[in-house]
Amino acid sequence: VQLQASGGGLVQAGGSLRLSCAASGRTLSNYATGWFRQAPGKEREFVAAITRGGDSTRYADSVKGRFTISRDNARNTVYLQMNSLKPEDTAVYSCAASPYCIGSLIGAYDYWGQGTQVTVSS
Repeated sequence: VQLQASGGGLVQAGGSLRLSCAASGRTLSNYATGWFRQAPGKEREFVAAITRGGDSTRYADSVKGRFTISRDNARNTVYLQMNSLKPEDTAVYSCAASPYCIGSLIGAYDYWGQGTQVTVSS
């Protein structure tokens, strides 16, 4: 499955963005899907994940209550709604697909898309 993330941009602190992860090649509903981010000089970190059917989600503590992951399997797309953005959310955000189960481990994900830059100004 090929993944393409989009929707990043420059936003002021407190603002919102919605990222999209569009899949092609295979049906995304066959995969649990996650979002990860990597800030300059830092390691890639887990942000959120959602099961194949969308019935269960998981979030990093740093984004709980602010970010919401969802999916539209009819559109073969997973979304990340980001509200109350903070400067520390600035990073390249990437989506990934796992044929196993949702989790925070990078190694659980077999397919990765190119990222989209999110910059939050103070």
